[in-house]
Amino acid sequence: MIANGVDHDTDPAAVVAVDGLTRRFRRGRETVVALDGVGLALYAGELTVAAGPSGSGKTTLLSILAGLDRPDGGRIRYGDRMGPLPTWRHLGFVPQSLALLDELTVRENIELPVLLDPAAAPAGDWSTDRLMELLEITHLADRYPALISGGEQQRTAVARAVRLRPALLLGDEPTGHQDRGRVDLVLGMLRGFAYAGHSVLISSHDEAVIAGADRVVTLADGRIVGDRRATYSPHSLPG
Repeated sequence: MIANGVDHDTDPAAVVAVDGLTRRFRRGRETVVALDGVGLALYAGELTVAAGPSGSGKTTLLSILAGLDRPDGGRIRYGDRMGPLPTWRHLGFVPQSLALLDELTVRENIELPVLLDPAAAPAGDWSTDRLMELLEITHLADRYPALISGGEQQRTAVARAVRLRPALLLGDEPTGHQDRGRVDLVLGMLRGFAYAGHSVLISSHDEAVIAGADRVVTLADGRIVGDRRATYSPHSLPG
């Protein structure tokens, strides 16, 4: 199924749907087309990987969906509303920069969404203690980001992004700083988060991550050139 050019905006089941999404940048006298009419719908219960070479538009797509950048054209619908989602309760994001606050400990960074929206904080499997346990960073709870490794910082950012159980989770290379064993750890958590009823979209160059996805959307030159689902995906289509 090729998603480019299809009107996904009318799909009522989608957690987020975009249609005709375009983004252009000026580079000196040159105009760079980062996204060129992208159409895509994402669903709850599914881990989707955006794949493709560097410069294909993956980071631009994630940044626009996260509300960090604005498209030049096209429509974005989150559930039943148009425009960007306002809080960590609705959308979690793991940027490549990780964006941890240096003055906060690991625990405090994970708890930051709770401080901003305390009424939304779930407990149980999504408590800070449980998330640190799942991501093997419990022993780092009182350390500051500068005193832990890049992989540990990234797992902290993942825990922060899922802390309020947002409907949509975005991650720009969220396993990029992990060793092989912990790639599987993070990927397993992301799949579990999707299967708990959330929509997850991450970008990756890692073949193991791509192979473990329910759905792979491939971009090239700002366009979607492939969209395939694994046979076990909850949204797999017959034939």
